[in-house]
Amino acid sequence: MPDDESALYPVVEPYRSLRLPVGDGHALQVELSGNPEGIPVVFLHGGPGAGTKPAQRQTFDPAAFHLVTFDQRGAGRSSPSAELAGNTTQALIADLERIREHLGIERWLVTGGSWGSCLGLAYGQAHPERCLGFRLHGIFMAERAEIDWWFHGSRTIFPDHWETFANFVPEAERGDLLGAYYRRLTGPDREQQLAAAVALRTFSGKTQTFLPDAEHVAALTEPDAALALARIFTHYCVNGAFLQPGQLVRDVSRIRHLPAEIVQGRYDIVTPMCTAWRLKTAWPEARFTIVTEANHAATPSAPALSLALRDATDRLRDSMPALAA
Repeated sequence: MPDDESALYPVVEPYRSLRLPVGDGHALQVELSGNPEGIPVVFLHGGPGAGTKPAQRQTFDPAAFHLVTFDQRGAGRSSPSAELAGNTTQALIADLERIREHLGIERWLVTGGSWGSCLGLAYGQAHPERCLGFRLHGIFMAERAEIDWWFHGSRTIFPDHWETFANFVPEAERGDLLGAYYRRLTGPDREQQLAAAVALRTFSGKTQTFLPDAEHVAALTEPDAALALARIFTHYCVNGAFLQPGQLVRDVSRIRHLPAEIVQGRYDIVTPMCTAWRLKTAWPEARFTIVTEANHAATPSAPALSLALRDATDRLRDSMPALAA
């Protein structure tokens, strides 16, 4: 535990960074931190397309874990930025295996939130023999109802922000905001791409936090980073994340024997708790933690979600020596 039990672990700088070509013209930025002799753990960022951030390492004990973080195809410092070609869930699963094999890791703990939870489930169900367990939060399973909620249903909670989001496109297109934004984000006009990306990320940023947080919104709306996420996010939404309907719930039996922590903010507007509840119902062996004072993203003014994630990782740490043997 950190010296202060109410605190997160310090941000530890990576001891190694590498570029890993993975095919289709993509190269991934991979970073290793923590204890090279510790329990291997991979963290899967959200979005898809968001990239990793140093603060995400603060829920892992650096003395106990060998942490692998990487920017997925088209995201963060991976290249080419915002690229959609060759960018599918199946390709990302293959990338995870390339990273694991390149690093000589036999099995690892799989962690991630939001889109990262979706990718983590898909990877684990494809390669259960490579997983020590799971820590997942902000559960998203890429079902059509979840996607429709984000683009349209969320206006029941944030009608003011949604109206601005919807008004970015002509009234005739507002019945299908996903399609309207996707057309602009993948069209030939670079300025229109950037404008659509900033509009989408502004709406996203304003609906993610438990308390309003202007700094959080500003961090999400840097134009180039916003473009990468918005393009990749809508690409995956249009394609149902390249998964079969109901696949991740249907195939949870492939990983039910592995230890798991599911952490969910009760007031998560981006990935509502009903989805996490479906997963918990299908996976009763998993420990399920509801964080009351939490939306989708933790901030310095509302850190409860991060603290719950730290606690969940500590519990897995304490059970891992026997599991990893």
